[in-house]
Amino acid sequence: MRDNRIEKLAKNLLMYSVKLQKSENILIEVLGEDGLPLAKELMKQANKIGARAFFNIINYELQKIMLEDLNEEQIKIYAKNDLIRMKDMDAYIGIRASTNTSELQEISSEKMNLYNLLYTLPVHFEERCSKKWCILRYPNYSMAQMSNMSTEKFEDFFFNVCNLDYSKMSNAMDKLVELMNKTDKVHILGNGTDLTFSIKGIGAEKCAGKNNIPDGEVFTSPVKNSVNGHITYNTETRYNGILFNNIRFEFENGKIIKATSNNDEEINKILDIDEGARYIGEFALGVNPYIDLPIGDTLFDEKIKGSFHFTPGKAIEECDNGNRSSIHWDIVNIQRPEFGGGEIWFDDCLIRKDGIFVLDELKCLNPENLT
Repeated sequence: MRDNRIEKLAKNLLMYSVKLQKSENILIEVLGEDGLPLAKELMKQANKIGARAFFNIINYELQKIMLEDLNEEQIKIYAKNDLIRMKDMDAYIGIRASTNTSELQEISSEKMNLYNLLYTLPVHFEERCSKKWCILRYPNYSMAQMSNMSTEKFEDFFFNVCNLDYSKMSNAMDKLVELMNKTDKVHILGNGTDLTFSIKGIGAEKCAGKNNIPDGEVFTSPVKNSVNGHITYNTETRYNGILFNNIRFEFENGKIIKATSNNDEEINKILDIDEGARYIGEFALGVNPYIDLPIGDTLFDEKIKGSFHFTPGKAIEECDNGNRSSIHWDIVNIQRPEFGGGEIWFDDCLIRKDGIFVLDELKCLNPENLT
């Protein structure tokens, strides 16, 4: 039986997220075969538009074998060929549907850092991000299990989150963008967190269903050398297949001078990959009303209502503070009361307390006004 929710999602991705036009080239990349139902629908709908749809399927088990014995010459050849294809594209949609989120956990950090530096950076961060693009997960047994939900319940959650009215959310975000554009000093307080930095002159952008699905954040970047204080994150996160929790960073003049977690050695290996990895490339507020709890997947967790993320690594082009790195690691802190609460101040004015916007002009972004 045809699932109309998949058809609706495919149309939203093509017509709203990447605005695919007739005669354009689009690459539909599937990471894990569970995403094929959506990929097939995307190709059918792209054909109806009159675009040219191309596909690529990545099997995580085969990718693991390649990464285990990876050498510099091999990854450069791999990147060269994928880069040629990406240059021919006008749009890109990536569907991630891993059956095992720990598949790459045994790959050494040295191999993964080499892969990120020589493949992910040129092919995705530089070339793909210059196109019209969108990335999303696809609901499968693995994600349902990771979320502690039945498969049916997780599918319902997924399609509610991904098929919400993003145009309504987009309009509600405008006041926050306007405020951030004229803000200088940011002060964040919470359990184990006392952080100050400037966002003056950087600018802010809204994310309402264009590049990520699900979506729901407004982001900027701190002035590179302005971050001081400390932050303790209260959600788990994966990087290079390794699960991290209890992450704490100390900053001095923008740089992470001390990093601790459940795995001090591995987290510092990641932050030492290049000079920019110890500086922050993004600060964002999450506002998606349907996402309450972390599920261990960044694309969902960074949009949690009442959250913010503070991201080591490469700055995003739209809000560029000049930081360059082969990593971009969105780590989330939730400030709702059940997670310990917290405050965010802009230029000595309290704008959000315990995850709820308190300024009248921003109350449109509170969950009850977005559902």
